[in-house]
Order: sequence, then C-alpha cells, then structure tokens
Amino acid sequence: MKDHKLIVIVGPTAVGKTSVAIQVAKHFQTEVISADSRQIFKELTIGTAKPDAVELNTVPHHFINSHSIQQEYDAASYGRETLVLIHNLFEKHQHLVLCGGSGLYVKAVLEGFDDIPDVPEEIREKLTENFEKFGVTWLQEQMKQLDPEHYATVDQQNPHRLMRALEVKIGTGNSIASYRKQNKLQHAFQVIKIGLELPREELYRRIDDRMDKMIAEGLFEEARELYIYKDHNALQTVGYQEIFDYIDGKYDREEAIRLLKRNSRRYAKRQLTWFKKDEETIWMNPQDINAILNLIV
Repeated sequence: MKDHKLIVIVGPTAVGKTSVAIQVAKHFQTEVISADSRQIFKELTIGTAKPDAVELNTVPHHFINSHSIQQEYDAASYGRETLVLIHNLFEKHQHLVLCGGSGLYVKAVLEGFDDIPDVPEEIREKLTENFEKFGVTWLQEQMKQLDPEHYATVDQQNPHRLMRALEVKIGTGNSIASYRKQNKLQHAFQVIKIGLELPREELYRRIDDRMDKMIAEGLFEEARELYIYKDHNALQTVGYQEIFDYIDGKYDREEAIRLLKRNSRRYAKRQLTWFKKDEETIWMNPQDINAILNLIV
C-alpha cells in the first residue's frame, strides 16, 4: 500500500474544510471520511454544520449520521473503526480523504491511543460533586492549575472532557495527553496532512456569518428539541450549551447569540493551537484548490 495516499484535511471551524474535501475527493474519484466528533451523531444537524444533502450526494461520505447521541462513543473507538474502514476502502481507491476539525479523532487514526489506567471512583465522584456545586468555571480553574498545557487545547466548555482530564491527572499524576500513543502507529500507506487557514479577520467573519445562518435555519429550535439530552457528552459543546443556558433563563437571546459567536471564535483558536503543533502539516489557503491538488500529486 506504499502508493496509497490518505489525504488529511484539518483546520478551524468555518474555514472551508468540507468544500475542499469534496473538491479533492471529486478530483481523485474517491470518498470522504469525516473526522468530526459531533457530525457522527444523527440527532445533531444544524449546530454541527454537516455537509448538506447536495454535498453528501456529490461524493460518498463516512461517519456522518452514523451514531446516536445515546451511544457511548469516543476517539479511541473512532480510531479503531476508521482504520478498518480505511484499509477496506483502499482496496478500491488509491486516494482517500480524512477531513475534520476534531484533533483527537484525527490523532486517534494517525497515531492511536495507549490505554489509560483506571482511576479511583471516588475521584470522579468528588469532581462531579464540585461541578454540580460550582459549575464548569470551577473545572476550568482546576485544569488551568493542574494541567495548563492540555487545558489550552481541550474543549473548555465541555465538562465531561474537563472532568475526564482532571480525574486522570489527579489519579495518575500524569496529563491525559501523555497516554496518547507513545509509539505511534506505523502505516503502510502515505499520509499527506493539509491544514487550511485564513487571515484571522476573515475567519472570524466567516464564523459569525455561519452562526447567523445556523440561527436563521433553526438552531434555537433544534436545541430546544435536544434539551432533554443536554447532559449527554455529545452536547457538552459550543453551539448548544449557550442555548441550553438561554432556555434555563441564565441570559436573554441576544446574549446567547453573542456567546455563540464568541465561543465559536475561541474554539477556532484552540483548534489552530492544536493543529499547529504538528510540523508535518502543510498550511494552505482553502480558496487555492489548484495548489492543494498540485501538492497532493
């Protein structure tokens, strides 16, 4: 499989990954594997900016609407399933596209995960008790103090991710990041990593415009329908939590929209921090598709 190429397309939210992935897949007559930790869930649509029906019909996509939020699912499971899929698809394609903004999911495919040691149940119970008493701000402060490097890249609005990282740090003395595969997986195929970026002002404008479009399409209504699942891990994320707080009466609709845009911009910044750590990633403008195709060739 040394002549087979996995084309990995990463970057911050709203930068244009979906469009580039489809154009690349069309050029090489191949398929797209999503590496987005929320687009896999069939119940989440507007708030996850999934490819629309036309885009999904343009080229085959995998891991879109493939799971339910009522299923427990994590990056390690995704990595295992995706590697099996990649090897199967390489039987009929020489190129494949892996596209998404979830750094852990991409890392799980390319590097794998080591097993994380078991943590005493009382640590988890104590963290849960403090979260219920003091909220996500308390978790954020604990992460800043105990594991600032991992805190810079974690989804800071996701209490499940914060509690998991904290329980590992407290229980083992090590950052959860240290348990990511020490001996990286060795693949028989080539991996080409392409990062997409835009000037900050342009990216932030695109994020704001996308959020306005989501709201016009019914994001608040979708969040209301999902409210009964608000404690599920899949919904502990930017784009839904702000509306759940609005529904709970913590602030008005105007403030919810401001927070949706602000937190989305902050999320994009964290994504860039994560992906920029990988020196193998080649950064390109998403609008320069010819340069991207030439690079792959």
